[in-house]
Amino acid sequence: MNPLVEYRHVTKIFSSGLIRRRRTVALEDVTFRIDSEAPVILAIAGESGSGKTTLARLLLGLISPTTGEVLFRGRQVDRMSRAEHREFLRQVQPIFQDPFEAYNPFYKVDHVLVTPAKKFGMAKSKAEVRAAIERSLDMVGLRPQETLGRFPHQLSGGQRQRVMVARALMLRPGLVVADEPVSMVDASLRATILESLRRLRRELSISVVYITHDLTTAYQIADHIVVLYKGSVAEAGSVDQVIKDPKHPYTQLLVRSIPQPDVDAGWGGEADVGADPESSAVVANGCKFVDRCPFALPMCVESRPPLFQTDPDRAASCFLYTESPVLPEGSLDAVMRPRTPALLDHLPGRERLG
Repeated sequence: MNPLVEYRHVTKIFSSGLIRRRRTVALEDVTFRIDSEAPVILAIAGESGSGKTTLARLLLGLISPTTGEVLFRGRQVDRMSRAEHREFLRQVQPIFQDPFEAYNPFYKVDHVLVTPAKKFGMAKSKAEVRAAIERSLDMVGLRPQETLGRFPHQLSGGQRQRVMVARALMLRPGLVVADEPVSMVDASLRATILESLRRLRRELSISVVYITHDLTTAYQIADHIVVLYKGSVAEAGSVDQVIKDPKHPYTQLLVRSIPQPDVDAGWGGEADVGADPESSAVVANGCKFVDRCPFALPMCVESRPPLFQTDPDRAASCFLYTESPVLPEGSLDAVMRPRTPALLDHLPGRERLG
């Protein structure tokens, strides 16, 4: 299969400070791909500072990697010609965390739909543009007559976010990059937006990279998941395996931190996941999680663990699994194999954990 998206040993380092330069490794040696012939929803999960948004910005072409390559349909994202970049802007559509920031408050919401339709030649007449917009709004559960002609502040946060999903859908992209798309939306509307993203894959064969800190929504929507910690892959593979039976100690802490309903205590009792990853100690050569890990071994301080293939559809970067084979060149391809289209068509949304 031909890759739609490919990360080849991608590292991104940010520098700050004028006199004493400080280097922050936001993403380190990440390698994976998404195939073009098998649409998939890939969740990129982790706490604040894990590198998940940096990964998304690299894919959108907003920043360039320090080392390694990010490719879309075989072309380096940061080295495209003008014509290639124009097509890239249509093929890769972002959905950002705050839907209000995507709107100009002085324009009606029609503006964010009509402008890209005209720019990319999605219709030849006003009637065709209107028809395309109405079809897209219908697919995300919005009534055109109740949505068009309004200003952004006249719509709820959930409605504004669904308009952005409709915008992406209308352009028929190959990939949607959704960065925390439901984190600022009421819980009652999250299921609707998640279902809209699932429809992109199921009905239009559009792949989705879903960036989130919330493992519950990742479990509900994704086929595969990559868990990042301090810019490195901690665990990756089938979302069912990773979340239901996590192997890496960091993923185990994340899963235990998911609030569980309790008859007596309500929704409290969230597990303590330890220190803030941005403030925890940095180990030069060892495992990045060693200072927070309850199972740390002497070798964890001395060297960085590779990705061990603990199961056919899962890998973990942890010395607890040294009896498992090491993934060749750290590539996640072996544990994120595409599912057949027939299986994806019948894959239901997962309603809850437990």
